[in-house]
Amino acid sequence: MGQSTKTRPPLAAPGIGVPAAVRRLRQEFDGVVHLPGQGDYDELRQSLNPAIDPRPALVAEAAGPADVRAALVTARDHGLPFAVQATGHGTHVPADGGILLKTTRMSTVLIDPDRSTARVGPGALWSDVIAAATPFGLAPLAGSSPEVGVTGYTLGGGLGWLSRAHGFAADSVLRAEVVTADGHVVTASPDSHPDLWWALRGGGANFGVVTSLEFRLHPVARVYAGAAYFATDPGRAAHTLAAYRDWAATAPMQLSTALLLRQMPATAETPEPVRGRRVLVLKAMHAGDAGQARRLLAPLWRTTGPALWEDFAEMSFGQASMGGTAVRHLDLLETLPDPVIATLAEAGGHADAPAQTIEIRHWGGAMADPGPDAGPVGHRSARFSVIINTDVPGLPDALRPYATGGSFLNFLTDPTRTHTAHTPADHRRLRQIKHAYDPANFFRTNLNIAPEPSADPRTPGAAMA
Repeated sequence: MGQSTKTRPPLAAPGIGVPAAVRRLRQEFDGVVHLPGQGDYDELRQSLNPAIDPRPALVAEAAGPADVRAALVTARDHGLPFAVQATGHGTHVPADGGILLKTTRMSTVLIDPDRSTARVGPGALWSDVIAAATPFGLAPLAGSSPEVGVTGYTLGGGLGWLSRAHGFAADSVLRAEVVTADGHVVTASPDSHPDLWWALRGGGANFGVVTSLEFRLHPVARVYAGAAYFATDPGRAAHTLAAYRDWAATAPMQLSTALLLRQMPATAETPEPVRGRRVLVLKAMHAGDAGQARRLLAPLWRTTGPALWEDFAEMSFGQASMGGTAVRHLDLLETLPDPVIATLAEAGGHADAPAQTIEIRHWGGAMADPGPDAGPVGHRSARFSVIINTDVPGLPDALRPYATGGSFLNFLTDPTRTHTAHTPADHRRLRQIKHAYDPANFFRTNLNIAPEPSADPRTPGAAMA
């Protein structure tokens, strides 16, 4: 259960002073402290979100778990905002005037092939885990980009190309070492702080700083993966999307797919047959035999006409480069009704359509049936997601009546919508666990879940005396 809030020291009043915090960190910190105008401050402070321009009072590069605790306690005691960042992919709230803790140097990856597990530091990238696991015929539930940080991705849920077969990345978490808001180091697992373990597996960076994460790997030695590109127009796009909706209902869990309506760039790096063209793209990954994958995809492929270009092949999971779609707008849907199909085909099928990429992705499979110990990843009833990477006037409004109203934490950029990433019941429990571990909301420079006392002390996650 949660730790008692009675043992926690109160947070210091704001404004005690950055100079004192800098002096303290330089005495207690083994890593490097960067101040504005010094060292790599300007490079390290940046997020990959172009909408924000963070200006922390200092950037602290941690060398190990002791540095994480030192930076956290210093920020707490000196009343400074505190934020954690590995790659910057998930940074959407600036740590202005505070301490930005960088965990990039803590990138250790340890593979246990006998147990099929990985234990990683908070700065590890998926490319690090994939490289270490591949020689053993194992694969993590990584996302579309190998350069994304493991910990932030996993705490936010983690949707990847093996998720239909094996669930969200958060579903594979076994235990975590965490520095909590009061500076204590705890192990969160099914047997130790189980409420915290539950909250970490989809609740984001709201409950502590993870310094070590252990999770299951999966026996995926080879996959059949790639993309095929087809000429399109609104009528053809609508026909294929309708066929995709019906075909997806019977697709096996081992097969993950997405359809994209995309304007290809007119650059030398783009294959000549599709260069500068509006196309429909079929992406797929099959965790199994190539021949079986081709047979499964054949009914869908027949609706598209001949491919302009394709690169499907059998390969190791680490060799598969599936790419991702930048999220400007996301909707989750439990089906693809005809009005949605017509709207998407019209928005993305014209040669002069304003949407650069519309991605329709099939969910379900193991994501929808995680077992009794599932964390708060939501919304598992979704069968499709629609991602749009440019602002298209009117398109979100046209989709809204058919969407669930939910979102996915990894894809959120608007902190005011954090509550939509979870079911109401899960969000309520997350707020109660937040109150148990961080009643003052010290961890707030994030996609924030505000603390809320439990009305019933017997509620899971409530603080216990």
